[in-house]
Amino acid sequence: MAIQTIKMPDVGEGVAEAEIVEWHVKPGDLVREDDVLTAVMTGKATVEIPSPLEGKIVWIGPAIGDMVPVGTPILKIEHAGEGEDDTAQEPAIAPDAATDKPAAAPQPAASSKAEPVPVEKPAPDRLPTSRPVAAETSAPVARPAHAPGAPRPEGEKPLASPAVRLRAREAGIDLRQVPGTGPAGRITHEDLELFLAEGPAVPQTGGLKPDLSVKEIRMAGLRRRIAEQMSRSKSRIPHITYVDEVDMTALEELRAGMNRSLKQGRVKLTLLPFLMRAMVKAIADQPLFNAIYDDEAGIIRQHGGVHIGIAAQTPSGLMVPVVRHAEARDIHDCAREILRLSEAARTGTALREELSGSTITISSLGALGGIVSTPVINHPEVAIIGVNKMAVRPHWDGTQFVPRKMMNLSSSFDHRVIDGYDAATFIQRIKALLENPAMIFVED
Repeated sequence: MAIQTIKMPDVGEGVAEAEIVEWHVKPGDLVREDDVLTAVMTGKATVEIPSPLEGKIVWIGPAIGDMVPVGTPILKIEHAGEGEDDTAQEPAIAPDAATDKPAAAPQPAASSKAEPVPVEKPAPDRLPTSRPVAAETSAPVARPAHAPGAPRPEGEKPLASPAVRLRAREAGIDLRQVPGTGPAGRITHEDLELFLAEGPAVPQTGGLKPDLSVKEIRMAGLRRRIAEQMSRSKSRIPHITYVDEVDMTALEELRAGMNRSLKQGRVKLTLLPFLMRAMVKAIADQPLFNAIYDDEAGIIRQHGGVHIGIAAQTPSGLMVPVVRHAEARDIHDCAREILRLSEAARTGTALREELSGSTITISSLGALGGIVSTPVINHPEVAIIGVNKMAVRPHWDGTQFVPRKMMNLSSSFDHRVIDGYDAATFIQRIKALLENPAMIFVED
């Protein structure tokens, strides 16, 4: 038998390290060649690492969430082939996880958990004649008659020194809630400090009990990438958010009609392809919104191609697949590309280049979009268009209130690059195109 060490492979594209996001095996598992051992993440792309041979897992190194440089050992496989046995270099492992043979009994000096040492009992003539100290230290401290956390009766003033009262006022504590252990229920400094340390007890009502559990969740994988990106965006970009409502009635009628007459093989149209085409037209008038701001170099890179990121919620977290060159796509082509990229993001098969390179982003929560949102700009872009929920609301047409399908656009801009007036002009242009959808199809 021999031991084969599996190292973090070079996943390409100049990646020097990758994050362990999932283990498909554990010590003791039998694997065959090409079985998936682990999944690692580089950027927002997930790569699966297969087993190069058949054998048994005897050691796993990094934990989920660890960043592992290329070439670092990540696991070891015991196999029947020939080769150098590097067992001496592997860390100590549990017998049931690494091998079926029982491990040698540990020496007392090297044991991490020593056996309890019997304490010699004193002879009867050596027993203390006074009250044992243990009885004093282990006996529970008596509590006052009133229950902890339960207010004293109305009008009853708790007994406490002026210093204790001052400390309670500074801490915002009602002394009627604090149990006192001094004479006649007087509240001492120790009582107050104990109350501050433990917090007020929650009185139980019926079968209800307080849940004092705390669950620690490690930020790993895509969730960590999202946290890093959001922190970067909010800490480095001064946001300005502009909200306006749009009458979507005409566009919804047009969209329903186009979907009824779809040709064979064409994708059903949603709102997003129309919004994308409206954005392309608005960007043609104000190209600065289709830009990347390199704040370290102090350079704005204004792009000719409109590469629209579509923020999509997936089982793994938020991803932003990119529809490239939206300026060269018609409504149906946009719809087809959105569907393809959304499916790739949802199934985890999206390529690295499909998840990067956007120049402006759309954020949409669909039916959960609410009335108003404050979308966070996808750094280093300068604008993000937020789509809120569409709903039928009364709208004043100049003579009467009529039911119309209304929707808000909540959009954020980098205030270092975009002024408020320009942001309002940009959204008003998009609004005019959505409220008069025939204009979306007119070539300039």
